Amino acid sequence: MEDLFHIIEGMLYLRGDEGIDIKEIASVLEISKKEATQTMDEFIDKYEKRGFHGIKIVNFGGKYKFATNPDYYPYFQKMVEQSKATLSQAALETLAIIAYNQPITRADIEDIRGVGCDAMIRKLVAKALIKEVGRQDSPGMPILYGVTDEFMDAFSLTTLDELPDLGDVIETTSDENIFDTRYQEKED
Repeated sequence: MEDLFHIIEGMLYLRGDEGIDIKEIASVLEISKKEATQTMDEFIDKYEKRGFHGIKIVNFGGKYKFATNPDYYPYFQKMVEQSKATLSQAALETLAIIAYNQPITRADIEDIRGVGCDAMIRKLVAKALIKEVGRQDSPGMPILYGVTDEFMDAFSLTTLDELPDLGDVIETTSDENIFDTRYQEKED
């Protein structure tokens, strides 16, 4: 079993931020998905019992991956603040529209926002927070957009069901950010 844990640790390392799902773990290890799930549970338990780790294993969006240990958050936060990524208010609005309405076309996003969003979509694609997820079966076959695994990681979501209810979001003040994360509103 120890060798199996070493293999899993190596698989997680090789996949990095992309992570690995239970189906692929089962396939590589040539075991059933049920056995793979049990093995991952045992691996995570054993890994955590070893203690004193700056990293831990998490499951975000159905993908197992390494993440920083929240016990050391203040230190990691200082490091991240030195090179903080930012999103403008327009980019955050566009991202929220996509997250809540995916799959969605550029035209539909613009209808909701009331302004053009080509630049925002390009920016969000470049930051790997959204991606093309298909084409709408309508004249012109417009591109459909959805959020990425990187979006799920950035906002610590396992599923999109964890997003706040839209009614709660609409009632918040403009100073509140529904995406409380490393992506903060850009100060001008």
